[in-house]
Amino acid sequence: MNRFCVISNSIKDPGLKEGRTVCEKVSLLSGEEAPLLDVCDDELAVKEGTQALLVLGGDGTLLSVAIRLRKLDIPMLGINLGHIGYLAEVEAGEVEGAIKRLLSDDFVIEERMMLAGYTVTGGVAGELEHALNDIVLSRHGDLQVASYRIYVNDVFLYEYSGDGIIISTPTGSTGYNLSAAGPIVEPSASLLVMTPICPHTLNTRSIVLSDEDTIRVELLPGRSAREAEAGTYFDGVPMGVLSAGDCIEVRKSKRVCRFIKLGNDGFLQVLRKKLVN
Repeated sequence: MNRFCVISNSIKDPGLKEGRTVCEKVSLLSGEEAPLLDVCDDELAVKEGTQALLVLGGDGTLLSVAIRLRKLDIPMLGINLGHIGYLAEVEAGEVEGAIKRLLSDDFVIEERMMLAGYTVTGGVAGELEHALNDIVLSRHGDLQVASYRIYVNDVFLYEYSGDGIIISTPTGSTGYNLSAAGPIVEPSASLLVMTPICPHTLNTRSIVLSDEDTIRVELLPGRSAREAEAGTYFDGVPMGVLSAGDCIEVRKSKRVCRFIKLGNDGFLQVLRKKLVN
């Protein structure tokens, strides 16, 4: 491949200085000009025929690009500008060698599963949305405990009260799920992880489900006179508010996110470095 688009993050890369440097390296090594985009812009206009996205930033930047450009199905190479990340493949000082390997097709494509979900509010189903990391229900408005009823494949599983619930992919298992004491999952796996957020019980734990399962979470009426509400978030982006009786359905998406892999370090090596630091 030799047709690239460089996407940087002006918050981590002031003036897009690092992004311009990468563009210059692409031009020098490939003879092709690489457009430079800023993930902070409202629109990411990727040129038709682009074969790879070179994304500078951290895991959050890669996540944003993956969701916003998911319909293009273009593989991404993460170039780390921050701390050790789980998604970024190379460091800023390794860009020239990475470009040379891309030009000689010396790489592999790793596919990551995504989630698909939609809300049902007032009996009306919303549009199907997608997430790479997680879909989260979290308390909204006044600080009050919410109660949830959970079904798997239309079979009642359990009810619990707490601050919310996280439904994550293996990729998302090292995100919010990890902060909520959920399990770390090898990212090439295909499964669903359901983790409660601050449950008000001693026996509620994460549950790992098959990628063929469909999860439905219904918001139950509150215990006080105040109306129960829960916000819904797809990879951290607000998607609306549920009221008592509303629900959300989540399953494996038919879409995947494609990452370019260059290094020999696998997930366990990255995980060890992250844990050490």
